[in-house]
Amino acid sequence: MRDTTARRVVVTGLGAVSSLGIGAHTFAAGIREGRSGVSPIRGFDASGFPRTMAGEVHDFEPRSILRRLDPEQWGRSGLFAASAARLALEDADIDPALVSRAHTGSAIGTTSGESAVIEQLTEQWVKDSFKRLDPAAIRKVPASQIATAVNAELGLSGEAQTIATACSASNYALGYAYDMVRSGEADFMFSGGADSINRWAHAGFYRLGALAESVCRPFDAHRSGILTAEGGVALLLEPLDHAVARGARIYAEVLGYGVNCDAQHPVSPDPSSIAECIRAAHRNANVEPDQIDYICAHGTGTPTNDATEVKAVREVFGDRLPPISSIKSAIGHTMGAASGFGALMCCLALYEGFLPPTANVTETDPALGPGVDPVPGTARPAAPRIVQNHGFAFGGNNAITILGRAA
Repeated sequence: MRDTTARRVVVTGLGAVSSLGIGAHTFAAGIREGRSGVSPIRGFDASGFPRTMAGEVHDFEPRSILRRLDPEQWGRSGLFAASAARLALEDADIDPALVSRAHTGSAIGTTSGESAVIEQLTEQWVKDSFKRLDPAAIRKVPASQIATAVNAELGLSGEAQTIATACSASNYALGYAYDMVRSGEADFMFSGGADSINRWAHAGFYRLGALAESVCRPFDAHRSGILTAEGGVALLLEPLDHAVARGARIYAEVLGYGVNCDAQHPVSPDPSSIAECIRAAHRNANVEPDQIDYICAHGTGTPTNDATEVKAVREVFGDRLPPISSIKSAIGHTMGAASGFGALMCCLALYEGFLPPTANVTETDPALGPGVDPVPGTARPAAPRIVQNHGFAFGGNNAITILGRAA
């Protein structure tokens, strides 16, 4: 099946492990209804924090999903990734042996890697000594284990690439996987992201003044920040011709992507750099701004991020702003998995015909300027043909993917 010519690449399988439930369609139903996956933190003792809410996955039982991995041998982020990939494979309704025998790999994004394991080891070091660290826990630490867990669970022999570009990482992973399949370097690729709730990230965002008290409301006049979150997401990519030949359900076509890094500021995004990333994604996908029907925003819910993102979009789109919404309003900020969850919702929006909403919006911020439509409340029926998915990270690390309805 491998060839060296450029191929059209489509998404045929979706998997999600989220605070809104297990499985892509359960997750998407929660997003469409504007439900909240946010709850009091249980993953660590948050009693000393003024902010104690997060988007945790409380009902995650990896043994009920995984078939090969021993959960005792892997960290929580790796288990999220492997479980999401297993679910995406099942959703694709394809012979697992065919995928395993083919040249198949994975590209998985993350911010914190196996952060919960690192915190466990740090506590051991502080309470006891460096020499008494748990060797089994140490083996779980490398961030590369996250993509490796996907390959090990599914018996894949292709590349296992963990991409650690923080909150834009899943879009980087999707672009990487797209290139692998498009170029013929791989027959199938799993792309996605995974991250776990951890104390240090929660503390860091609190010290930055970026945490909301209990509700994330992007684009709202009263927005106050993010909520930390966790989860895993995976998309199965394969050539269009192969998907059609086997009668696969095709959620969307990956049309292209753009990435850049401006390094203008450690934490403050730069609108001109984001605008240039949007233009790069459009050029790569061979689309014009007036063809974009919807934007799945980075949309963290901080006053600065949302204003910067809208400014960048306005720089490219002028007065005609596509509807722009943020699913972080429902599940919080899943960091390295965030733009992967956005890509999943873009695929279902194209396939099922709707616009994902921004939950919790009661008053769109007038300071964002005219024409901002955050799709408040619940999903809106629509027939988008081409959509744009944003992912931005500290340091000006931007990644944008473009997906279209498969024709």
